[in-house]
Amino acid sequence: MHCIRYVTHDILWLGADDRRLALFEGVYPVPKGVSYNSYLALDEKTVLFDTVDHAVSERFFENLAHGLNGRALDYVVVQHMEPDHSATLARVLEKYPDAAVVCNAKTAAMIRQFFGADITPRALLVKEGDALPTGRHEFTFVMAPMVHWPEVMVTYDKTDKILFSADAFGTFGALNGALFADEVDFFRDYLDEARRYYCNIVGKYGAPVQTLLKKASALEPAMICPLHGFVWRRDLGDFIAKYDLWSRYEPEERGVMIAYASVYGNTENAASALACRLRDRGVQTAMFDVSVTHASEIVAAAFRFSHLVFAAPTYNGSIFVTMDALLHDLAAHALQNRTVALIENGTWAPTSGKQMRDLLGTLKNITFVEPKLTLRSALAQGQEPEIEALAEAIRETV
Repeated sequence: MHCIRYVTHDILWLGADDRRLALFEGVYPVPKGVSYNSYLALDEKTVLFDTVDHAVSERFFENLAHGLNGRALDYVVVQHMEPDHSATLARVLEKYPDAAVVCNAKTAAMIRQFFGADITPRALLVKEGDALPTGRHEFTFVMAPMVHWPEVMVTYDKTDKILFSADAFGTFGALNGALFADEVDFFRDYLDEARRYYCNIVGKYGAPVQTLLKKASALEPAMICPLHGFVWRRDLGDFIAKYDLWSRYEPEERGVMIAYASVYGNTENAASALACRLRDRGVQTAMFDVSVTHASEIVAAAFRFSHLVFAAPTYNGSIFVTMDALLHDLAAHALQNRTVALIENGTWAPTSGKQMRDLLGTLKNITFVEPKLTLRSALAQGQEPEIEALAEAIRETV
């Protein structure tokens, strides 16, 4: 049985939810599932915007056949070649041999790489600003390289002012029958998953996202159709504002994220003591045990808050393994513009603090709160003033 939603009277959503997937891209937990979105324009010419992951292919082809209702498929627009959006492309081209492939030159090369197929005879190669009239609609193509692959482009429907945004403005989470963001309480129930999606999937590429936001602003879209998550038809500015902050690496909130690793609870105790004293001073805090919380949650929180505290013991002469992995992950996502405080622990040779600082010091515009707090096995009698001083130093900058 088909499952189709109308975006407008002649543009259909043909996507599907995957609620059984444990790890998106083999890395990120998706306990609420994920959607794969594909769209079909039914104009004088028919246009399919992207395909879907193998996991939902049968539902997709059932939806596509129902949506076409016996009509030919004239065009397939390939905006992004990541396999969760292109895995079924070869099968679409086989099933609809007369459909032209609308893509850019980089995409055509990737199609050869993924499928061993030369699409040159049926390719309509486009570049920045090229247009595809299909009857009532006129679709314009806007290049968006490194948001978040080099071949990415987005498509703007001049007629209905719809931006088909590829992986931009995506969100983790199944749609569960809803399609539009205003059909749910998005900022209450889905913003955390939207932030986690952006920061971990796209977050390294803030400058290209800023370029796309400027291009999109000039287009003045009235609707945004991403490849994951909800379609936006109301209050677009509220979500775009989040993307603007995230891609400029500016915090959403003035507050402190505390991430700690602790072997026997002593480092955790110091982190908790600091959190209590920050709360006494009216400072918002969020705490994460890096050994039990997935790194994607902590990366998202680091993008959210203005101040970060990392607390870790020295382990095998280095940073404790889970903290070491987290900090390398943060560095890989190019986080910047944050104030950082450090807590180190070591029974005979506490060196984790210096190593954490060296690693984080490679990022742009990182300000360190001095001095770091050093534990010798555990908080000692007489270290209360050090905890108070660190809390006050953080509060002054928050």
